[in-house]
Amino acid sequence: MYNNQRPDLTGLPSSAQLLRSTAIALIAAGVLLVTVVMPAEYAIDPTGAGRLLGLTQMGELKRTLAEEAAADAQPPAVAQAEPAPAAAPVPAEPQQPKVATQQHEVNLTLKPNQATEIKLEMKEGAKANFHWTANGGRLNYDTHGDPVQAPKGFYHGYGKGKDTPELQGELVAAFDGKHGWFWRNRTNETVKLTLRTEGEYITIEQVF
Repeated sequence: MYNNQRPDLTGLPSSAQLLRSTAIALIAAGVLLVTVVMPAEYAIDPTGAGRLLGLTQMGELKRTLAEEAAADAQPPAVAQAEPAPAAAPVPAEPQQPKVATQQHEVNLTLKPNQATEIKLEMKEGAKANFHWTANGGRLNYDTHGDPVQAPKGFYHGYGKGKDTPELQGELVAAFDGKHGWFWRNRTNETVKLTLRTEGEYITIEQVF
């Protein structure tokens, strides 16, 4: 018979010691996973320790190389160019000669029951700003236009009024021709009329 010496049970670790050792090992493994393995392999660095140790940069390089390798493995896409439809030619619009901007000031005196008319020669669509004032008096007015070779009885009005001290605005020519104002002094006092114009007109003239 063999004489086997029984082990001394007092030298073996207890269950509590085994559990503590296992817990310490698991914690150490978790710390290494978070601070070393994850940054170095996957560029995941929740604690920031991996970047301090230079491991996160290694993981980022590995990830970049893997993405480039995957992209190189894909066959290049060939773009199919569709023929563009031919654009229809746009007819060129006739260019109207540009009229230089002018400005004038006209001062007239109208006695009781006296009238006068001032016209601007303008192209269709041309604009002119105006401001006339009776300088404390009042006048009847009629703003209208006459085309070139107007037919008999033709009338195109822009506005009229009675007993008006002043008026300002913008006159837009509805056609080629002469456009302007007719005033009459229906008061018993002499009225001093001042007309200021600025815009795209060719000439300004006092008709009467």
